[in-house]
Amino acid sequence: MIPRYKPYLGWEEFRAALAWGRPAVEEFEKKFARALQAKYALAFPYGRSGLYALLKSRGIEGAEVIIPAYTCVVVPHAVVASGNIPRFVDISLSDYNLDLDLLENAITDQTRVIIPTNLFGYPGNPRRLFEIINRTGREILVFQDCAHSLGATCQGKPVGNEGDAAIFGLGINKMITSVLGGMVTTNDENICQSLREYRDSSFAPGNFRKRLTRSIYLSLAFMTLNDSLYRLVDFLEEKTPFLDFFTSDYDENKITLPKDYLERMVDLEARVGIEQLKKYPEILRRKEEMAGYYDRHLQPIKDKVVLPPLMVGATYSHYVVRVPDRIKTIEALRRKGIQLGWLIEYSVPEMPVYRQYKTGSYPNSYLCSQTTVNLPLYPGLKTRDLDYINKKFIEFFVCNL
Repeated sequence: MIPRYKPYLGWEEFRAALAWGRPAVEEFEKKFARALQAKYALAFPYGRSGLYALLKSRGIEGAEVIIPAYTCVVVPHAVVASGNIPRFVDISLSDYNLDLDLLENAITDQTRVIIPTNLFGYPGNPRRLFEIINRTGREILVFQDCAHSLGATCQGKPVGNEGDAAIFGLGINKMITSVLGGMVTTNDENICQSLREYRDSSFAPGNFRKRLTRSIYLSLAFMTLNDSLYRLVDFLEEKTPFLDFFTSDYDENKITLPKDYLERMVDLEARVGIEQLKKYPEILRRKEEMAGYYDRHLQPIKDKVVLPPLMVGATYSHYVVRVPDRIKTIEALRRKGIQLGWLIEYSVPEMPVYRQYKTGSYPNSYLCSQTTVNLPLYPGLKTRDLDYINKKFIEFFVCNL
């Protein structure tokens, strides 16, 4: 079974995880900032914890925060948990990011923050974003959501540096991982200082229980994502609730954050993250190569599906294709030993718990929530795997449409 995703983990990460006693969080922060060409980086237990802390540390409460309607639901969760109001804007189908044509009309006197999500590794257009903000004459903070776009650039500049701060997720399914964890980067000394003070006063130190659970999580991820075991994992994930604790990020009827969202990153996670940073250039290179490989080989069915764009500066965290019948496509490829993903299968304002914040319609967001699949795209994929995926994907659409 070819998994939809596999983290690029090796024995280096396990040796680092077992190096008990070595402080590493501050070292990870410095190396992360250097790798992302930022002045400062601060570690958090999750990316959403970093966003929550950013809003709290800047005294933002009761304000409107603009976010895309098509984004990971943990982003609005953090906004609401911090005492603020999510204001949703539809996305553009050209790059799956915030539709800037709709942004100006969404800004009100209550808008304090805009969170552009650079989804699937596609960098947004910061220059145009700031032009729109400047026209309003309002002071609005920009927090770039770079959970999918670690390393993405726009006009040669890291997109995470185009704004007041950037939030990165470092979970097991992200570009690089620290098992779980997140990072906030900024070039603003005042933001860094207030964020550090808030974190250090409001977040509890990680304890032995957290170190143990992260060790177990890392071990299980390594074992369950092994090719020889993955068919069993796929069965458990699709047919039983057994793995929900590890794989489910949300309940569509609740606005929640993880129980440990106010516990600091532990050194074990930081040591794994440091090892992952060493592989970061290779991960980016391989993902760009594989996205190009898919694009070239899937041209025969470009009239039957919508292939994702190739874009300068993109990191291709996922290779996302829009298909006419998602369930049928996923099931057909599963029978051929290929697991397809569907990363964001919802439009946030349509979720029961967020309908109270709905202020309009979001057709592009809804379309993507119903039609997207992502093909396997991770550094460990071999050329023969890519050829097999391309072959079976093309065969399905030639024979069924």
